[in-house]
Amino acid sequence: MQDNAALPDNAALLDYVTSCTLPTPWAQFTLHAFVEHATGKEHLAMTLGDIKDGEPPLARIHSECLTGDVMFSQRCDCGAQLEGALKKIAAEGRGILLYLRQEGRGIGLVNKIRAYRLQEAGADTVEANLQLGFHADARNYELVLPMLQQFGIEAVRLMTNNPRKIAALEKLGIKVADRVPLLVNRNAFNTGYLDTKQAKLGHMMTPAAEPALDGEL
Repeated sequence: MQDNAALPDNAALLDYVTSCTLPTPWAQFTLHAFVEHATGKEHLAMTLGDIKDGEPPLARIHSECLTGDVMFSQRCDCGAQLEGALKKIAAEGRGILLYLRQEGRGIGLVNKIRAYRLQEAGADTVEANLQLGFHADARNYELVLPMLQQFGIEAVRLMTNNPRKIAALEKLGIKVADRVPLLVNRNAFNTGYLDTKQAKLGHMMTPAAEPALDGEL
């Protein structure tokens, strides 16, 4: 059952369901739940401060990475980006993070593990996805529009290294007022992954992230 809250005009893609407080080590966020009509997937938004005042909030669009976000995998930079984005929002006292359930750049958890196996045999991340019959990046950002409309957001300061996210938001009519780099956790296990992001997917990975110290992003 939905809470009594106004839905965006184009909410055909998903429904807003409910919200609650979410204490974290860095700030007490508000957690908002959405359900996608086509798949039944549950997507989340985390907000902090007044994000409806018309000024572009600091924002992150984060695709789910169970291995990185939850299991602390060092094969990618996902978990460190999630933590780093929340820390930046907390430091400003205002912002929004959208958590989209698009595991493995949209191919799903099991297929991501299959892709990891191919990478262990010599493929890079793009080649592995293609060998499995998927696009190099199968994510869809259409859900971002009704989620941001739920909060009256028309422009953001986007934390990303990915030019495709910027292009996707601008295509949806969301202004990217500024790009905030999010270069974190380059290590011995993910250097090839990060280099492939830059070489084959056009990610803006310079200046190169320094290796993280123990306990740091």
